[in-house]
This record gives sequence, structure tokens and C-alpha cells, in this order.
Amino acid sequence: MQNKTQIEEKITFELSDKEANIIIEALGHLPFMKVYKLIEKIHLQAKKSKS
Repeated sequence: MQNKTQIEEKITFELSDKEANIIIEALGHLPFMKVYKLIEKIHLQAKKSKS
């Protein structure tokens, strides 16, 4: 068996505050342990873009 390195590609989105909030609301319906890091990342990027 070969060792396969998983490469994570990044995708950039430009969303309005309303759109980002809809995504966060939808993520809130999923298990916390699966989405908390993603929600935090969205919040940090939103905060950064408003600086």
C-alpha cells in the first residue's frame, strides 16, 4: 500500500453578511463537533474583512 498525502485545496467565497449568517444558521443544525471549527473560521474571516 502506498502512502497518499492529502492535499487540501482552498476555495474563496465572497458573501454578504446576510449570506454568511444563513450559512452559519444552517451549520447550527449539524452536530457541534463537526462544524465548530468551520463556524469559527467564518467568524474570524468576517472580523478580519471588517478591519
